[in-house]
Amino acid sequence: MKLQRKNRRALALGALAVSGALALTACGSDDTGGKDNAGGGSSTAASNSSIKCDGAKGQLLADGSSAQKNAIDAWVKEFSQACGVQINYKGGGSGAGVTAFGQGQVSFAGSDSALKPEDVAASKKVCSGGQGIDLPMVGGPIAVGYNVPGVSDLVLDAPTLAKIFDDKIQNWNDPAIKKLNPNAKLPDLKIQAFHRSDESGTTDNFTKYLKAAAPSDWTYSGGKAWQAKGGQAAPQSSGVAQQVKQTNGAIGYFELSYAKDLSTVAIDTGASAPVKATVDGATKAIADAKVVGTGSDLSLKLNYATKADGAYPMVLVTYEIACDKGNKADTLPATKAFLRYIASEDGQKILTEKDYAPIPEAIISKVRTTIEGLS
Repeated sequence: MKLQRKNRRALALGALAVSGALALTACGSDDTGGKDNAGGGSSTAASNSSIKCDGAKGQLLADGSSAQKNAIDAWVKEFSQACGVQINYKGGGSGAGVTAFGQGQVSFAGSDSALKPEDVAASKKVCSGGQGIDLPMVGGPIAVGYNVPGVSDLVLDAPTLAKIFDDKIQNWNDPAIKKLNPNAKLPDLKIQAFHRSDESGTTDNFTKYLKAAAPSDWTYSGGKAWQAKGGQAAPQSSGVAQQVKQTNGAIGYFELSYAKDLSTVAIDTGASAPVKATVDGATKAIADAKVVGTGSDLSLKLNYATKADGAYPMVLVTYEIACDKGNKADTLPATKAFLRYIASEDGQKILTEKDYAPIPEAIISKVRTTIEGLS
């Protein structure tokens, strides 16, 4: 009886909202919507009519970049409500995602660094007749957040940042910081620098920036694992942000969407004015990137040393990693449908709302074409 009353109410509301509108919903999720989303399947499906489910069903397991976790969560909510597919994205870090993909444990992975040759070799064992490829999907500035009492505006340059994170500048009233901030009341306070404890594409991109913009002060080879001396470690972007938020004198790096309620550093790049971490600033920097991948791979080369006005140089691009060929038959429809949605115009619009940078049109159009060819 309860089901009958619920159906009568749904029919009545549907008639008021223009008869037949729900029937045009892309995925016909009436059967699963009431179970998989709190708002009710019919209304949700109608709001997501642009999502093409194309036979997507079941569950997807994924892992990787924690930098894109907030974007993935928003995408999963929309896609799952429209198509009834459950997606479990762990967000354990780029290193964990690439490893899980190479071992065949996930349908796709997220990484803030492109696949290395050894990663591609490993992927061929799980991609029958194909290999893993990089699909740039999420852009964003790497914000440097800090917790210094009485200092709401702080400017740093690459050499100073390099020395701070290499434990060569240890106090907030150091002359190098004073020179960049002559009007700030810098306290006599020990710097507590936080970095990632897990293998991280955010670390890789952050240190690539330091190496490109301050080569004499940052002499480490780089990579997903932290190499410099000193500092304290925390897991994932959320963990670093939390430590900065609760530690007096702290400084750390993480994707901008994790910088809520934190002060962030403006970077002196040598342009006409220091540049804050913003979506627009990151988009300007990513637009200068070049596709260097071969075949279906769309990995990018970023210009970390840009001095263009308004361009924020400390950026990352998160790639979704999938098999170009040889995807598992039972998960291919859902994987392809989800990737198609997040690369779509509607999917990319969500990024700006969550403080991420959409991938420039010239690049994302190539991603869309590549997704259609996945098999």
